[in-house]
Amino acid sequence: QVQLVESGGGSVQAGGALKLSCAASGYVFGRCGMGWFRQAPGKERELVSGISSDGTTVYADSVKGRFTISRDNAKNTLYQQMNSLKTEATAVYYCAADPGIPGSYCLGIYEYNRWGQGTQVTVSS
Repeated sequence: QVQLVESGGGSVQAGGALKLSCAASGYVFGRCGMGWFRQAPGKERELVSGISSDGTTVYADSVKGRFTISRDNAKNTLYQQMNSLKTEATAVYYCAADPGIPGSYCLGIYEYNRWGQGTQVTVSS
């Protein structure tokens, strides 16, 4: 059973930093991609960052240069370092994964089918 458990959310002032973590279990970590999404009140869920099995990364334009996604395959953990936070970053952040199927292709860096419960990030001015 795939489980994704986020941590590291909280409240911070604009300009501050947070580091999110996602502990994964129940599948072969690193086989396929993982990502971070966020959903602000009244808005649709959006991709913030993604990382493929070979380490390729993608970022939303709004966070490029300030957020960094990384993964530690030895610890089965995904991270997102968020620097220079802006008030518009306030949202629930979700970890996402494509566990993959042996012998099949991965979904790709923009598609995922497993989700964590989310962690709240609040950035105040």
